[in-house]
Amino acid sequence: MTDLITAAQMRGIELAAITSGVVTGLELMERAGRGVVAAIFEEWPEFAQSGGRAVVLCGPGNNGGDGFVIARLLREWGWEVEVCLWGDPARLPPDAKANYERWCTFGAVHPLGEPVFEAAELVVDALFGTGLTRKLEGLEKTALALKGKSAAGFPKVVAVDVPSGLSADSGRYVGETDVDACISADLTVSFHRAKTGHYLADGPAACGRLVIEDIGLDAFCVPEEAVCLAGPNVERLQKRGDAHKFSHGHAFVLCGGVGHGGAARLAARGALRIGAGLVTLGCPPAAILENACQLNAVMLARVADGAGLTEILEDSRINALCVGPGLGSRAETRGLVRAVLLARRASVVDADGLSAFATAPADLFEVLHEACVLTPHAGEFARLFPDIAEHLSAGCTKVDAVREAAARAGSVVLLKGADTVIATPEGRACINAAAYECAAPWLATAGAGDVLAGFITGLLARGFAPYEAAQTAAWLHVDCARTFGAGLISEDLPEVLPSVLRRLHG
Repeated sequence: MTDLITAAQMRGIELAAITSGVVTGLELMERAGRGVVAAIFEEWPEFAQSGGRAVVLCGPGNNGGDGFVIARLLREWGWEVEVCLWGDPARLPPDAKANYERWCTFGAVHPLGEPVFEAAELVVDALFGTGLTRKLEGLEKTALALKGKSAAGFPKVVAVDVPSGLSADSGRYVGETDVDACISADLTVSFHRAKTGHYLADGPAACGRLVIEDIGLDAFCVPEEAVCLAGPNVERLQKRGDAHKFSHGHAFVLCGGVGHGGAARLAARGALRIGAGLVTLGCPPAAILENACQLNAVMLARVADGAGLTEILEDSRINALCVGPGLGSRAETRGLVRAVLLARRASVVDADGLSAFATAPADLFEVLHEACVLTPHAGEFARLFPDIAEHLSAGCTKVDAVREAAARAGSVVLLKGADTVIATPEGRACINAAAYECAAPWLATAGAGDVLAGFITGLLARGFAPYEAAQTAAWLHVDCARTFGAGLISEDLPEVLPSVLRRLHG
């Protein structure tokens, strides 16, 4: 797994390295600057062939110090470089001031008023990086000026660590909801590890392409509470050659009434494709014929009410349950959800299974257990956890919000989105971001979430732990969409899964 860290965690790692005597702050600044220049030339090889004109925007902290190093290195490469500083040079931190003074032996430093971007091929944003936590007057003016000039393709904009105006932790615009308050980069170069804000919310759109440069800090541990990028457990996904269908579990998906079975059928198909040995769809008696006309490998069972469901679940071979997709807002919905959860099996609660408790979330929480996975979208999350959703709107990171929700629910929570976040009650968390080279805009289609619920259910049936099932399913869900590409509809997701699995297994 790829670890992601917060701005504070990065500062802690740097401080530990400097305190140990292994490296100085000046050496880290030099490595960072060299890493940015190397990334620029790798992204645009033509920039390394002949010098051009660059504008380097330096801020009042150590991010600005990186900028002075970058300016010097570009000048040594033959570039004409203009350097602009936000703030008073006398107040620069010691390492940044040392690099400011070194640059001053080569060229002037202009105050950052309205930098001249005309005829510049490259602009380096070394203004604030991870250090900005509040809105600053004047930043919007610079950001808008850059957007206007770069609309035609030049200059190329490179951000150091994170684009100025973006939170390195939450991925949101700092102090604003308007994109115009943040510099938009073509390339963002960060150091040691990606930050959570690179993958959350507006981060991918602001960062352009993301590159992580090594600055020699691998000997210093990533904090235990670090977040990771989701990924599949490839070894566990393979089936044993000596197994039979019950070795891979029996998944049971509850279905809505007549005309409302599509979502549950999508979930059931997803559970079967991902490897559950058997899948049964439980539906009201009146809907049996409708579902029988559209299903073959998925079995059917009559479920009239909660009591009937409890009777079916006396079969201990049914080891994973999915409740919610297309279940509807029937009076008995809550009873069916409670019957599922009181069976104490591995369970996915999705869609209508969550909405049924919107007015009384505590009634849901009292029957949840550690083998459950909740899969809300943003609206369902806000109805179940209104106070946490308010914190999220006020600037709390999505990771912190989902961790708090999981702790309250006592279950794994997967909050869906392009920046899906998954957390356990104990605080483990990962991000499954459909961003950068993993972007999958085709997932914005009806029923995609139902297939995801089915993928998770199928993995639970196969014996995956809830957190592992959720992140593996979320990763496969995105990879299926990317593999299929444009024109995707939800029915395609289970059908493309075999080719994704074949590729993973080599």
